[in-house]
Amino acid sequence: MDIIGPGAGAFRLPGSTVPDALSAAALETMRTAAFLVDGEGLLLAVNTAALKLFRRENDEFVGQDAHDLMHRDRHGRPLPRSGCRLRQALLTERTDQSDLGWFACGDGTLLGLSWVITPCSVHRGTGALVLLHPRGPAPARGDEEEDLSTALTELDRLALLAETTTQVTSTLDVDEALTRLAALTVPLLADWAVVDLITEGDEVRRALVVQHEDGVLIEREDLQGPMPPVPQESTMPLSRALRGAASGLAGPSTYQGPPDSGIAVEQHRLFTSTGMHTAAIAPIRGLRDVLGALTLGRSQRPDPFTRADLPLLEDVTRRAGLALDNARLYERQRRVAETMQRHLLPQMPVVPGLELSARYVPAPHASQVGGDWYDAFPLADGATALAVGDVVGHDLEAAGRMAQARNMLRAFAWARSESPGTVVTRLDEALAHIADVPMATLILARLVSGDDGLWRLHWTNAGHPPPLLVGHDGRTRFLTGAHGVLLGAGNHRPRPDAVLTLPPRATLVLYTDGLVESRRHSVDHGLERLARHAAALARRPLESFSDALLAQVRPDDNDDDVAVLALRTPDSPSPSEATA
Repeated sequence: MDIIGPGAGAFRLPGSTVPDALSAAALETMRTAAFLVDGEGLLLAVNTAALKLFRRENDEFVGQDAHDLMHRDRHGRPLPRSGCRLRQALLTERTDQSDLGWFACGDGTLLGLSWVITPCSVHRGTGALVLLHPRGPAPARGDEEEDLSTALTELDRLALLAETTTQVTSTLDVDEALTRLAALTVPLLADWAVVDLITEGDEVRRALVVQHEDGVLIEREDLQGPMPPVPQESTMPLSRALRGAASGLAGPSTYQGPPDSGIAVEQHRLFTSTGMHTAAIAPIRGLRDVLGALTLGRSQRPDPFTRADLPLLEDVTRRAGLALDNARLYERQRRVAETMQRHLLPQMPVVPGLELSARYVPAPHASQVGGDWYDAFPLADGATALAVGDVVGHDLEAAGRMAQARNMLRAFAWARSESPGTVVTRLDEALAHIADVPMATLILARLVSGDDGLWRLHWTNAGHPPPLLVGHDGRTRFLTGAHGVLLGAGNHRPRPDAVLTLPPRATLVLYTDGLVESRRHSVDHGLERLARHAAALARRPLESFSDALLAQVRPDDNDDDVAVLALRTPDSPSPSEATA
């Protein structure tokens, strides 16, 4: 389908090419806010509706990265590229939509907007058209009071419950689930949504307060935060809901008398601050426990909540409870996995004369741990062993296999003062018979200080990306020697070894493929980026070097875990030190 504006054929959906000079004119035919981006997410054109919506000038848009410029999380913080649905749809060239995303305006305010993205062809290749609009205002009401049960048809009610199940259960992030819950219920049912959660330590936290105003959802962080404990004797509606009792109604008069608890004081503050004249409150129940409570309040709509509204609210919170239960279970599993990872990955040893630094970043969409690992440990003959490896997979099973391989490698390396190639050959033979490790890549190195005060690196490479040597002057070199096949490939030949004297003040970087692999670029491109950024960081302190290298080099579309081990050699020894 073509979108025809001034200058016929100026702008087309997939299948044609869009000259930038004409695309802005085509966008002006749209009454909703719209902008056009290229395949990298750079803004090519934006219409007047979007300029007004975001309170920006045209030159603030065109040429900028749309994600960095506008897209935020619900707290107004920059949204990680790896977790951005809109950007993922752009990169995978597919159509997607969301009922609620958060976007920054030119004046610093935050907008909650619905968005739709669809791929289209631009003169630079494939880009995308993005349409945005505020969530619609509440339907107009007549003068007669009309409660929710009659305002919504049975079809509307079923649609809301189905959408709640779909939207809230499709994420394992608690904050995102709460944001979706608020967007489903406001402004359809109320002007305000308030979620109070009970933590695993039985503390209460006001996790979300959202207001609908002028067609936009606004998060009120000033009303969020810790809450007093749940009193067992209180008969107030929120206290009862947090104990798992039936849902109820509340209004300003409910909290006018002497407060019976700290929660009553906070509720009085809530009604005063929001201007709510009526509220419906229902418990959010999980499979075993009460997880919190949802409060829907009306301040602009004149009709009050009635008890006829409570069954629908309870149906909504029942579905939300199951979703939050799953999200919390996932978070507990993630914490267990992270604890396991901390115990599996070693602390760096102290090696006189050397600096050592290590980093591990878990896979974003798996169980937060995986098969990537690093190791550094002293050997019986005084040398230091360095290792970086990658066992197939990035889940808990891969982490267990990684621990097997790492521990066996330590034992073989310690038992005999043999070359790295011989040690890895023994490891490969053992893994095939006594361990459940199907395939793995590995670099094993021995680091020894010579009589001249310089450090010598002996290494072998079993199918792993090559180490990177960075001189103090910024010159870089990949150590491509001693390259053999990966572990588990049925190799029966002796593995090669290589030796290199490391120059003074040089930085050696061992890493796993997650640092350089991307779905959008070749590995060669990733290696080139690694060398370029490492050269620019060559004179930074080693800890700062490691942090910056991860932040600048790791691809934003990476779905693998990453391990990095870096070392830095000392200055040149003086003649007296070298001969001592």
